[in-house]
Amino acid sequence: MKITILCVGKMKEKFYRDAAAEYGKRLGRYCKLDIAEVADEQTPDGASALKEMQIREKEGERMLARLEKYIGPDVFVCALAIDGREMGSVEFAEKLAALGTGGKSHIIFLIGGSLGMSDRVLKKADLKLSFSQMTFPHQLMRVILLEQIYRGYRILNGQPYHK
Repeated sequence: MKITILCVGKMKEKFYRDAAAEYGKRLGRYCKLDIAEVADEQTPDGASALKEMQIREKEGERMLARLEKYIGPDVFVCALAIDGREMGSVEFAEKLAALGTGGKSHIIFLIGGSLGMSDRVLKKADLKLSFSQMTFPHQLMRVILLEQIYRGYRILNGQPYHK
């Protein structure tokens, strides 16, 4: 299975980069992992709703341009969105397995910028997934996603980890 995490922005803090690298290394035995980043936009303090929408659209255009390079019949796109479907770790693991046995060999996870994703990007998703109703920094969300993918593979392989 190939897994791509397509996200807005770079990981600026070293501790986030270190955590993501550790899970990336661990995932190497289960899947081929690719992290693709697109540039984020600066959000001025006190930005209007219109300005925030324009920022989401600019970031969304970059995401869509990159996403187009991956799209095919064997690709499944999952957008991380606060209003998406919530599932537990075991259900998430089962979803990974079902996608593989259902003919999908490439899963793309989308993580938007600090303002979320444009509607155009969200419409490209086969699934909108929520990890919580809480808001997380998008850099931390990347680490959480990597950890859950790793946990999912450990569950699927009957290996201890998911306590």
